[in-house]
Amino acid sequence: MKSELGDDLQINWRSFALEQVNSKEGDDWKAWDQGAKYTSRGLWALRGGIAARAQGEDAHGAYMDKILHAKHVEREDIRSREAVIGIAESAGLDVAKFTAILDDPRSLETIGNDHESAVEIGVFGTPTFVFENGTSAFLKMFTPPEDESMGAFNDFMGIASGRKYFGELKRPQPPWPRDVRD
Repeated sequence: MKSELGDDLQINWRSFALEQVNSKEGDDWKAWDQGAKYTSRGLWALRGGIAARAQGEDAHGAYMDKILHAKHVEREDIRSREAVIGIAESAGLDVAKFTAILDDPRSLETIGNDHESAVEIGVFGTPTFVFENGTSAFLKMFTPPEDESMGAFNDFMGIASGRKYFGELKRPQPPWPRDVRD
């Protein structure tokens, strides 16, 4: 989308820890407070996003493209520090600067602050889009064919950003997602 829309599309990525939402540990337990021995499902990738953002919008965009592709297309395991550093390297980031911020405990504070702010406005999952006019929408979908991607994006934007009266659109399961990738 960014390549088609350029500066008309502004994306302000923020951290949201799904393992926090899905935790059965109770309200006082926070994923970002668990320390070095805690094996996280997603905190390294979120910390990587923070580290990439520190190198500028282009670096952050390259990192996000690579990490989302690795996780959702290639189905790679991105839960480790090493995997995230490898993705940063493949995205052309300055790895020394990246790892300095990646390993800084303040990145965990940022994740916690982002997450808590999102919960305050009702975010429960990802991806959730929050628009300038205050509306927001969660979207679960498969990647559309390349020739339909802009149309799908425009359809989503028309419903999600401007139509406050659409509360929920959900396909019965099954049959969805049967044949969606054909």
